Amino acid sequence: MSVIEEIRRLKEEKNAVILAHYYVPDEVQEIADYIGDSYYLSKAAQKTDADIIVFCGVKFMGESAAILNPEKKVLMPDMAADCAMAHMVQLEKIREMREKYEDLAVVCYINSTAEIKTCSDVCVTSANAVKIVKNLPNQNIFFIPDGNLGRYVAEQVPEKNVILNDGCCPIHAAMSAEAVKREKEKHPEAKFLVHPECTGELLELADYIGSTSGIIDFVAGDEGKEYIIGTEVGVLYELKKQNPDKNFYILSDNQICADMKLVTLEKVLEVLKQETNEVKVTEKVRIQAGAPLEKMLMLAK
Repeated sequence: MSVIEEIRRLKEEKNAVILAHYYVPDEVQEIADYIGDSYYLSKAAQKTDADIIVFCGVKFMGESAAILNPEKKVLMPDMAADCAMAHMVQLEKIREMREKYEDLAVVCYINSTAEIKTCSDVCVTSANAVKIVKNLPNQNIFFIPDGNLGRYVAEQVPEKNVILNDGCCPIHAAMSAEAVKREKEKHPEAKFLVHPECTGELLELADYIGSTSGIIDFVAGDEGKEYIIGTEVGVLYELKKQNPDKNFYILSDNQICADMKLVTLEKVLEVLKQETNEVKVTEKVRIQAGAPLEKMLMLAK
C-alpha cells in the first residue's frame, strides 16, 4: 500500500480530516480535504464533524484550530514548523500601547502565537483585515504583529489611527522592487499580483493586492494569460491546477517558507498512525484567545 493509500485508509478509519495551507508542498495539498488560506481553514476547522484534524501548516494555525475546536484532536505533521512573524510582538508592547492610547483596539493578525491572541481584541487575516478594522468602533488601532500588512490596512482605512508594529514575514519582506521590474521587462504583458505582507514599494507596482485566496480568485476571473506572483511559491500549485492555460512567474528562488515545507506526506501518515504531535492549549488560553478568533469569524461574515 502506498503512502497516499495508507493516509486515505487511516483518514476513513479514524474519522480524520486533513487541512492544508496553500504554502505546503504540492503533494500534501493534493491529499488534503480542505486547501486554503488562514481564514478559510479557520472556518473549515469549525465546520468539520471529524474527530481528528491533521493541520498541514505552521504552529499558529494548529493552535487556532485547537482553540476553536476543543472537542477535537488537532495534530501537526511537524511541531517544529513555526512562523517567525508570530513571535514579533511582545506582551509588554501591547500593555504599553493600551496605557498610551484611549479607545484602543488591539487587532491581531492570525499569524501570531496563542499567547498574543489572549491579549488582543480581535483577530484578522489578510483577506478580512481591512473590512474588520473599518467596522470596529475604535478610532485607535494597534495592528500586530505585521507592520507591512498594518501599513496596507492603514492606507485603506485612513479615517482610523493605525499604530504599526515592527514585525514582518521574512519571505514576503525580502521580495524586491528590482526583481519585479526585472520580471516585468521579461514579461511585459504579465500582471503583478502581490500579498499585502510585502513592502510598500512592491505594493506600488502591483496590478492586484490581496490575500493568497484573493490572488487565486483574481486569476480565475481575469482575462489575462501571464502573471508575476508576489507570495510564497506554494500557491502556484492551485493557480496552475485551476488555470492550465495561463503562465506564472516568480520573483526569485527565495520565495519559499522553509517551515511550511517541513510538512511531508510521510509525516502526515505518521501522525495519523500514532496520533502524536497533538496541539494542546490550556483552558484559560483557549477561552482568552478564542474570544478574538470568534469575533473575527463573526465580523468577517
